[in-house]
Amino acid sequence: MGIFDPMTVQPLAAMTWEEARDAAGPRSVAILPVGAVEAHGPHLPLDTDVIIAEAMARAGAARLAARGIVATVLPPITYTAAGFAEGFAGTVSLRPETVAATLLDIADSLVRHGFAVLAIANAHLDPANLASLDTAVRRVRNGLGLRVAFPNLATRPWALRLGDEFRSGACHAGRFETSIVLAERPELVRAVMASLPGNPESLSRAIRDGKQTFEEAGGPRAYFGYPAEATAEEGRATVETLGGILDEAVEAELQ
Repeated sequence: MGIFDPMTVQPLAAMTWEEARDAAGPRSVAILPVGAVEAHGPHLPLDTDVIIAEAMARAGAARLAARGIVATVLPPITYTAAGFAEGFAGTVSLRPETVAATLLDIADSLVRHGFAVLAIANAHLDPANLASLDTAVRRVRNGLGLRVAFPNLATRPWALRLGDEFRSGACHAGRFETSIVLAERPELVRAVMASLPGNPESLSRAIRDGKQTFEEAGGPRAYFGYPAEATAEEGRATVETLGGILDEAVEAELQ
């Protein structure tokens, strides 16, 4: 007997090709986590955004599956445009056009295999990455005819649901992201977290002012916000909120 159950959350990479064929259909959703490999302070791993994106994807897929929608979680995009963190060791940044082309090619495959909706669970808010995703989403919708759910967390109404620190813009490797990593992968959070002073500098304001790096924005150690205040409990609650956001965005496309 096979392990495939269309009413549960399915990771595409663990399926056989026949199971992937059976997962596609008129109410099927392929969820693509998008993260980055970039500096996240002295206390979080370089793949923090990947961890958050995958948590969002799983939480959203679970909600969809509970409503009878076949949800398949794709392997994540782990490299993307990350220019703000390029000055810090370990950061890997792609050209924006590479990111857009990658997403377009993924979507083309999903269309050919019969998936109805592409949902993007993006946790990397670098403006170059967001612009690349926006470009790709337009091309997918106009050129391939695939429905795309892309709740941009940096915009209304989604940002308003993610806490005071997030709304302030001082949220890179701060309380918001650190809490999620504490909930998902606590062994990866370094003990220095507890002694880090808060950094109230707003990245969103810095971006509006034309700043282009974490250093220019006032983050010499590649973090913004209040990581010492992070808790796993808050992280678990935030993941549920992210899952709800993804679920709502998908439902809007299905309707």
